[in-house]
Amino acid sequence: MLRIATASIAILSALCFCGGSSPANAQAVPKSLQPSGPEAVVKDRKNAGTVGLVGGQLSGSYMTFADELARALDDGDNLRVLPIVSYGAASNLEDLLYLRGVDVAVTQSDVFEYFRNERKISNLNSRIHYVIRLPASEMHLLAKTDIKSIEDLRGKKVNFGPPGSGSSLTGPIVFQRLGVQVEPTYMDNPIAMQKLKSGEIAALIRQIGKPIDFFAKIPASDGLHLVPVPFSKTFADYYMLGEFTSQEYPGLVPQGGRTDTIAVPTVLAVYNWPKGTERYRKVERFVQSMFAKWDNLQKPPYHPKWKDVNLAATVPGWQRFVVADTQLARMTPAASPPNQQELNKDFQAFMSRPEARTVGRSPADQDALFKEFLKWREQQAGARAR
Repeated sequence: MLRIATASIAILSALCFCGGSSPANAQAVPKSLQPSGPEAVVKDRKNAGTVGLVGGQLSGSYMTFADELARALDDGDNLRVLPIVSYGAASNLEDLLYLRGVDVAVTQSDVFEYFRNERKISNLNSRIHYVIRLPASEMHLLAKTDIKSIEDLRGKKVNFGPPGSGSSLTGPIVFQRLGVQVEPTYMDNPIAMQKLKSGEIAALIRQIGKPIDFFAKIPASDGLHLVPVPFSKTFADYYMLGEFTSQEYPGLVPQGGRTDTIAVPTVLAVYNWPKGTERYRKVERFVQSMFAKWDNLQKPPYHPKWKDVNLAATVPGWQRFVVADTQLARMTPAASPPNQQELNKDFQAFMSRPEARTVGRSPADQDALFKEFLKWREQQAGARAR
């Protein structure tokens, strides 16, 4: 009892001492939380410097980009980026068009096809612009090993992921372009995995940057693999070459082998507000800050994929935001986007290789040559960026 009473007295004494009114004993408060004027002034100042950046699902790569941009660009009331959790790439464009407070979004290049053709949204090219092209996300098409090709899925159930996700957009586009009719489902990925293993569905799709544990941890004993999605001119408008290796997914790709797929460029998009408006100035400040602090994103603790970003890379079918164009032009000539003359020169260099001259001229050979050129051009762009 004596120990308890003594301890109680000590605690009460400490509480009384801390609660004194002496300024020397007052609790330290961060400068950002200290009084700084009337409430109306504080409210206006905070809103003037805040930009809403819609990312994606909490566990996805899009949200990683959004969160790290927010941390890298933070400048107090001058610029505060709010990362917003969302349903995914497709819904992000809708949020950028309609949701109050959203000025920037991480999405993917083929969203325009859906919003133009299915939603009949007009003037997308003038309303939505891109700032930079972020690392692409690969189409993961997972099925049991008896499914050898996309054609084998005709008439079967295929899960395209939850509504609004990137796979719920890209999956239907790919199957439609290839003329393969399937029965779509739109379940969350963990549930879809259970149903794939039980045979209730034939395949599932995830559109996400490789590698991820969801696939990397699948053992070969599960009898699953990644189905090839061959690249061709059919996908040349919005898509890129992609592949999976056995090092990335040892349980899904044969040892020492690779599986071809298509990749969708990830896009940092902005709403093209009228120049001179408050919202335009917010986006302008965001873009200028990103270019000014770009070197910071190339270093730890930020994700290594930032090093893969080529600032000059273009997005087919999209228009670059004018402020980003201006910032890019101020950088070294090596970062400037290639013009048509340079592209022609690249193609001539590619065709001058002995192996290119020996390729036949059948439709199949032309597709193969086209695929090889695109891959070669991406490699050259990456080398120039480094």
